[in-house]
Amino acid sequence: MSEAVTETESPDGGSSKQEKSLRYRELSEAWRKIMAAMTACSIILAVNQIFNLGFFVGYVVLDSRYMYMITGVMLCMVFITFPANKHSPTHVPWYDIGIMVVIAIIFSYYAYFAERIVLEAWEYAAPQIGVWLALVTWVIVLEAGRRAGGWPVFAIVLVFSLYPTFAASLPNVVAALSIPIQEVAIFHILGEESLFGIPMRVFAQLVFGFLVFGISLQFTGGGPFFINLAFALLGHLRGGPAKVSIFSSGLMGSMSGGPISNVLTTGPLSIPAMRRIGFSKEYASGVEACASTGGVFMPPIMGATAFVMASFLNVSYVTVAVAAIVPSVLYFFGLFMQIDAYAARHNLQGLPKDELPKVGKVFREGWYFIAVFIALIWMLVYLQREAVAPFYATGLLLVINQFTVHKLSFDRFMQLVAQMGKLLAELAGILAAIGLIIGGLAVTGIAGTIANDLVYLAGENVVILLVMGALTSFILGIGMTVTAAYIFLAIVLVPALTNSGLDPLASHMFVMYWGMLSFITPPVALAAFAAASVANVSPMRAGVEAMRLGAIIYFVPFFFVFNPALLLQASWGENLQAITTALIGVALVSAALQGYLIGLGDLGGGSRGILVRVLIGISGLSLALPAGGLFGFSQTFLVVVTLIFLGAGIGIRQVFSLNSKSGSKLEVPPD
Repeated sequence: MSEAVTETESPDGGSSKQEKSLRYRELSEAWRKIMAAMTACSIILAVNQIFNLGFFVGYVVLDSRYMYMITGVMLCMVFITFPANKHSPTHVPWYDIGIMVVIAIIFSYYAYFAERIVLEAWEYAAPQIGVWLALVTWVIVLEAGRRAGGWPVFAIVLVFSLYPTFAASLPNVVAALSIPIQEVAIFHILGEESLFGIPMRVFAQLVFGFLVFGISLQFTGGGPFFINLAFALLGHLRGGPAKVSIFSSGLMGSMSGGPISNVLTTGPLSIPAMRRIGFSKEYASGVEACASTGGVFMPPIMGATAFVMASFLNVSYVTVAVAAIVPSVLYFFGLFMQIDAYAARHNLQGLPKDELPKVGKVFREGWYFIAVFIALIWMLVYLQREAVAPFYATGLLLVINQFTVHKLSFDRFMQLVAQMGKLLAELAGILAAIGLIIGGLAVTGIAGTIANDLVYLAGENVVILLVMGALTSFILGIGMTVTAAYIFLAIVLVPALTNSGLDPLASHMFVMYWGMLSFITPPVALAAFAAASVANVSPMRAGVEAMRLGAIIYFVPFFFVFNPALLLQASWGENLQAITTALIGVALVSAALQGYLIGLGDLGGGSRGILVRVLIGISGLSLALPAGGLFGFSQTFLVVVTLIFLGAGIGIRQVFSLNSKSGSKLEVPPD
């Protein structure tokens, strides 16, 4: 570590060679050029529409025509990027070329007749050719979802998109009027509530620019800069490399929005460094998995999910990002305190300072990354220019970068474009398919019925409803992306929570958090499994360690639902009180989980140590629980409960400590 990191192991977003061989095609030079051209075409279309440039000739594209054009291009990119099976990992077979030709013809037809489709309401009464084209498009979108998102996405989308055709045959609780498949097809494809509903609209109009910014940041040296900065600031502290992982993986995760790709980007650097100072392989894997997963809900970027949430809530993205600040701080603070306690308990020191990058040198070489971030936040918060801000930030970044040591060569720029194309294709394929779920529920009106049924099943008990919602969110999060799981839950589950009187923003954040938890929770802890592959350790053991390290995140969603002060939705005084008590409470819970309390030391082992940990853990949860809100506990009551349990835990620990010392003094040495 004596030299600053100049490249990450996987600057293209973190996919390992194994992952690439399984998911992405290794394209020939010709197909790479075609992908680059399609990526450039997508960016030009997006920039033209978002900035309202009129192609510089005054021709303003109808929104629906723009959606047809950019979706058609990106669906073609899906069939270039993702093979149908393991038999075509290095070449684009004839049938994929055929599918792309069909996509080009169909979406060109849609774009040409965009005005007629809107004015004549083809989503309800299309001509026969429109019906047939819609049926073909439906099948193509399903296959694109399978390739980009896997079989779980395909199966769920297939069932819910076909649901209107057999709804009348289901039990009464989920029954609805059946609709002929032709009418379902034109509603899905030619309307504005299914394929071109919230997911794809948000993607094409808002998320697009942030994805471009995130990839550009990585390829211009942003990843190495944040890793170097983390090592320079935290590497010398006890447990330093693990604390570095929190800082660097959190920032990288905020850019990429993908826990797995983030693990595979920063893990090859942070995990060996953790192992070097004494962390076990399991613990190092768990730290990396938790830090990378937490980046998904860390402002300012937060992946695609925050933008979709803002659209559902009809609020600005800044509102969602601000609300996510305190929960993300609590999560990363909990990780930091657990790592510190673990390092103190096991006497794990940091790395020698002479082996670490110098803070001054790191800042001199990468100051412009921070400057660009500040500019982005300024445009988002003060100018309220959410759609155009990331494009300006990307342009500023690329211009400044060309005058630095990280200057992009032509080959490196083409790698940037290629990775950008992969990411756009992946998200477009998934979000296009997920849109069909919204359409299936919207055309039947079943979403409201399910919400009322959930409230009825919970007996109007909000706590039971939240537990049901948490379990549902967790199960759906298994095998699905965070964004895909969130969109489904926002339609089906959130209305039930809001109908029970819960805050809408808190309800949306609740299902997003719980949908994400599957990445660190066995049996399918995908982020932990990715970290385990880097550390060469049992995936399940890494998953168990990640679940224990990320334990605080299982409680945080309940806290901010009970009292939205933790989402900064109350007065300044209430917000400050809730944050202060939550931070202290999280520190106590972290100490209980790791068996070490600052100022007191090791909490002991055996049954007595477990009792002390339980008491201190309960005290922390009591203090972290916001006053008022759903339960109506006063702050005084919670503080008293905290002091009782904390005092009992410390008292028992001290008594056993004194007894053990006196017992050792009374021990008679052998003759």
